Amino acid sequence: MNPVNAAMAVHSVALAQSLASGITLVRRQFPAAQPNLSPWRDDPCTRHWDEATTLDLAFDFPGWSPRLQCRSLLLQLRLKPEEGEMSSSCPSLLGVVMRGMTFDGERWRLATVGDWLPVGPHLPQRDQVERLQVICRELFEVFEHGVTDRTCS
Repeated sequence: MNPVNAAMAVHSVALAQSLASGITLVRRQFPAAQPNLSPWRDDPCTRHWDEATTLDLAFDFPGWSPRLQCRSLLLQLRLKPEEGEMSSSCPSLLGVVMRGMTFDGERWRLATVGDWLPVGPHLPQRDQVERLQVICRELFEVFEHGVTDRTCS
């Protein structure tokens, strides 16, 4: 069984640093958002949907965000599967899926394929979409170049 939540999936210093930088990127765009590294319950139904190559984390707002049309952001970072003994190196980020969530479920989804625009019944405002796209671009940079010295060891 592989962990679903980012809190349990981090197994190297390089990955922990990249994840911490990712949290900082989101907080830079949305300062009121509180990170949640364990957005999923640990139950058989949730484990059924587990994907070994994703890091899942959420950012909860202190209430309803009318500009984002959600109460929280769920981020799923899809990573390239590690080969051999490379667990101490920076993982490669293959893609990001962001979801605007409420207690009722998903309101919109933005994936880093195609035009990187959200789809769903309740879309965020245009300026918020641009912020979400900036986060995605910067996440790719963090996972490509590493954190402090632009490389991971």
